[in-house]
Amino acid sequence: MPPDIEAIAEQVFVALADPTRRAILAELASGGPATATDLAVRLPITRQAIAKHLTLLSEAGLVTAEPGERRRVRYRLRSAPMQAAQQFLAALARDWDSPLDALKDHLDRVVGGPASTQRYESQ
Repeated sequence: MPPDIEAIAEQVFVALADPTRRAILAELASGGPATATDLAVRLPITRQAIAKHLTLLSEAGLVTAEPGERRRVRYRLRSAPMQAAQQFLAALARDWDSPLDALKDHLDRVVGGPASTQRYESQ
C-alpha cells in the first residue's frame, strides 16, 4: 500500500474522530456548499468554532474553500480523501482476511472440521 494513502487515511480518521467535524461534513453533504456563518446557523456551535473545525477539515483535504461574493468563503466537500481512506481500509481488511481464513482452515483440520463443532453444540 503506498505510504501516501496511509497518510491521507490517517488525516481523514483524525478529522472524523470528532463528532462536531462529522456534523459539519453531514451538513455540507446534505445542504451543499456553505460558509462558516451558514453552518453556525444550522449547528449548535459558534461560527469561530466552526471556522477552526473547517481549517482542520481543509488540511485533511475533506473540504475545499472557494472564494465567494463579498469576501465570503464557501466550503465544499471533497470525496478524494474519503476514497483514499476507504482504499486503506479495504487493503487492511484483505490483509486480515487471508491469515484469519488460514487460521480457520487450520483449526477445522485439527479439530476435525466444522461438523465437529456442531456435534459439541448439540450435546
